[in-house]
Amino acid sequence: MGQETRVRTGARAVMEVLQAEEVELVFGYPGGAVLPLYHELARTSIRHILVRQEQNAVHAASGYARASGKTGVCFATSGPGATNLVTGIATAYMDSVPVVIFTGQVPTSQVGSDAFQETDITGITIPITKHNYLVKDGEELPRIVKEAFYIASTGRPGPVLVDLPKDVALALCQTPVPEKVELRGYKPTYQGHPGQLRALAKLLQEAERPVLFAGGGVVASGAEGYLRELAEKIQAPVATSLTGLGAFPEDNPLALGMVGLHGKPCANHAVMECDLLVGLGVRFDDRVTGAIEKFAPQAKIAHVDIDPAEIGKNVRVDLPLVGDISCVLKELLPLVEPATHPTWLERVKTLRNNYPLTYGRGGEVRPQWVIERLGEMTRGRAIITTDVGQHQMWAALFYGYTEPRTFISSCGLGTMGYGLPAAIGAALARPDRQVWVITGDGSFQMGMAELGTAVEQGLPLKILLFNNQSLAMVRQLQHFYYERQYTAVKFTGNPDFVRLAECYGATGLRITKQEEVVPVLARAMQNDGLTLIECLISEEEMVYPMVLNGAALNEMLLPE
Repeated sequence: MGQETRVRTGARAVMEVLQAEEVELVFGYPGGAVLPLYHELARTSIRHILVRQEQNAVHAASGYARASGKTGVCFATSGPGATNLVTGIATAYMDSVPVVIFTGQVPTSQVGSDAFQETDITGITIPITKHNYLVKDGEELPRIVKEAFYIASTGRPGPVLVDLPKDVALALCQTPVPEKVELRGYKPTYQGHPGQLRALAKLLQEAERPVLFAGGGVVASGAEGYLRELAEKIQAPVATSLTGLGAFPEDNPLALGMVGLHGKPCANHAVMECDLLVGLGVRFDDRVTGAIEKFAPQAKIAHVDIDPAEIGKNVRVDLPLVGDISCVLKELLPLVEPATHPTWLERVKTLRNNYPLTYGRGGEVRPQWVIERLGEMTRGRAIITTDVGQHQMWAALFYGYTEPRTFISSCGLGTMGYGLPAAIGAALARPDRQVWVITGDGSFQMGMAELGTAVEQGLPLKILLFNNQSLAMVRQLQHFYYERQYTAVKFTGNPDFVRLAECYGATGLRITKQEEVVPVLARAMQNDGLTLIECLISEEEMVYPMVLNGAALNEMLLPE
């Protein structure tokens, strides 16, 4: 196919590239300007998933990409179809998820004329895409689409948008699909610099209290095996970021768990007491560091990342190393001698005993306890997607992740409404895995129309919806920062979520007492169809630990 020259429409050329890239399915929502693509899509074996709103097409493509390791693809039309994608694109961009987005556009002769359903989507998305294109010549389409997939999936992954005017999609194109992509000026660094690798090995050998800090880059590069080998070889504890959950199994004795503003107490204390912190594919964002001037005060910091722009951006770095995490760790392992740190590991054990992860006081049903039971019943192997709010933090802290690509959430942007469409994508990517959505009543109502998509596709999703009739994370912030003035956070018009599920042809269940938790979870797990569990909890539940503004990571608020 690569060198074949034949005349076909630009839209058909797009399909040829999708097939060459082994695209299995596309998420989308059609409209007039993108119909040339849909016309040709119908002539392929590529499956189309019709979402209920365009933003959810990107979220679903993101969930598919994160669960599978492949590049997600979505289609939308021009104007409002394209602008509805913006939040989804920004969500994928912040979490470095490879997605290629195709938008229809008005004919080139009308671009800039304020034609019906015209927006400058390439201009709008410049800050939130890794790259984007407005295609003006059909003969360039095979190259551009091939480049889009290459850019999205190489180096630091991210979303790439291709805006396709209707006349370009319909015009004849005879350019063949290129065999490979060569982009001058875009050469991601995969191999670590030999001198820096030796310097990192030396730091690891000299450290008495090392901590490895694994982020989403470990998952993206498939480096979890190398990470575990390194940690066990040098007996170094491993902390993770939110996107790094699952990169290191939490049932491993060296696992510290998530670090950050709502991180596990042991992880936060260990980071503050270590003498070497090695960041692997992390951004050191504000949700991780707390007060930046107080972060890891005793540690030398080494930072390994494929994106050189991230190194030194937020924290001081004593040893920078640009490269793909998988390549770097593979190269590093032979340079590092086995080591033990008995005094440090005993200190970590003491921290774990002195600062256990606890709930504090609460209502009739404890959401943290529910998630712990879910983790036990699924043995930490289900794919968990979440929305954003208190439930996201409870899911991060209490489930117990043992494998990569099993925690899927909007971590960087914090997008409510992400969980259900992302779960649809994850379930389509991994039909061999049970997929659970952990959500809240506020977030769920931003994406609940996708129940229709999930039922239509026959997906046996399990939805655990914590209903406190409140935007409880916002309420928690008002509690600590705004004199407990609870403004605009109470929902008084929530639907009956159980009956809502039943209206879509799904099963609806409800938990009102702690003793109902295990039987209801078991019933959901045994059900072959989509099941929604509404779990009634108190609006006064809090997420602990919590690091307040200006505090260091070891100055956490803990439950009473």
